[in-house]
Amino acid sequence: MHDLYCKRLPHKLYRRARREYKQVKRLQKLLHHRSDMLRCRIDKGEGFYIDDKSIMQHKTLEYMNKTEAYQELTSDYCPLTDILHATTSVLDYLIKKKIITTAQLNLGIPIRPIVSALYAPVNLISKFLYKLLSPIYLHVAHETTVINSIDWVRKLEKYTAHGYLKTTTKFITADVENLYTMIPREGGLHVLLRFLEKYSKHGKIGPFSIDMIIKMARLILDTNYFAYINKYYKQTRGGAMGSAFTQVYANIYMLEWEQNLIEHQASKNEIYGRSV
Repeated sequence: MHDLYCKRLPHKLYRRARREYKQVKRLQKLLHHRSDMLRCRIDKGEGFYIDDKSIMQHKTLEYMNKTEAYQELTSDYCPLTDILHATTSVLDYLIKKKIITTAQLNLGIPIRPIVSALYAPVNLISKFLYKLLSPIYLHVAHETTVINSIDWVRKLEKYTAHGYLKTTTKFITADVENLYTMIPREGGLHVLLRFLEKYSKHGKIGPFSIDMIIKMARLILDTNYFAYINKYYKQTRGGAMGSAFTQVYANIYMLEWEQNLIEHQASKNEIYGRSV
């Protein structure tokens, strides 16, 4: 290991390393003197995004107007205190009913109002509901759920083995744009309610009543606030990115929405799958 680190680089590789080092230093110097430049980590990756702040602000406002999922709060009141109180009340109730224990809680919930909801007060409840509902969803939708490329290959191999693959077969892909923010609030909760009623046992999912799960889901969805350019906003439709519950919530919503398509494909001996 010592030899690998101490070995002199080949001349060509050394020149490249020096060139890239100088480029990085120039970029650092530029960013240090340019307060109008925005630097942030990209979502789901290890890279960085660098751009003019005004361009990013324009794109942000354009997205908010397009999705119509966010509402500006006209007062200067910060809602985080109310969110924390509501979250604590739910957790206290669950402990009182001995549904969960204090050992399951990570006390000292961090409060950071960011739109991704990774550090929101309800994050613990969000993760809890995700772990509670995801196994049920995956069991129900396992025939049409695609986890990775291997799943697709296996489905295609089975499809081909049955002789369904023809020269006229068409492969179609589609994407639901802004899925997490396009789910209507009450419509999504009604879909979740029907899902729970269908797959619950004696009106419960584990130790939780359906009513309690809906209350927790509503708490998660109703407390998505964030600050942007000295203004507070509330998300009024869909769920927050980064919230564990939002993922399973969106999957359950799509499961009901796609039933007609699933049945149509099955009646024609065709296949359908959705990546999650």
